[in-house]
Amino acid sequence: MYIPVGNHIELDRELRSVRKDGQEVKLTGLEYGLLAYLTQHADRICSRTELLENVWGEAFQYDTGTIDVHLNALRRKLAFSKTAPIETIRGVGLIYRSQRSATAYTIDLQSFVIRWLHSHEAQINACGLTPSLHLTPFVNEITMPPQVLQQMLDASLAALLSTASPGILRIHSKLNMTHFIFSLDINGTVSELRIPINRDFDVS
Repeated sequence: MYIPVGNHIELDRELRSVRKDGQEVKLTGLEYGLLAYLTQHADRICSRTELLENVWGEAFQYDTGTIDVHLNALRRKLAFSKTAPIETIRGVGLIYRSQRSATAYTIDLQSFVIRWLHSHEAQINACGLTPSLHLTPFVNEITMPPQVLQQMLDASLAALLSTASPGILRIHSKLNMTHFIFSLDINGTVSELRIPINRDFDVS
């Protein structure tokens, strides 16, 4: 049975068959395996090691370019661009972006945090705090449900404000190999939010 996976693509995982816009597309076994694995783990980054282990198997311990060869063929056969819906994250891996994440879940970080601060302005001012915002400059967007990020920030701020004294509320972020990290700091008391970038969420 064909199941839609977004971007006008349908997969029949039992028959290992693919259709685009209702028309069957002939793929090799590895091309199908690559597409099936990426769509099964849509909207999270899959490392090259993970792809080799799960699509190619134990015979391929190192990526000698085989992933890129099959990815290029897959893009050509399905008329994908070089950036969508399968995007290469340099030095990390590949991600298949579903239409849902691209439209509903992409957050502009600067605008989101500024709006969030405005919504808590009365509480922050009542504690005698002055906000200071320093976001990682090369991280412009984060792909996750906005309500989840808002709930995380709300909970962290509420915990900090319960014992806050007048001073500066510093909000800053950083990125490492596995997480995007938000820090809320009130006079040295810190609440840290760690958001995984290669499991459920993604940043760019």
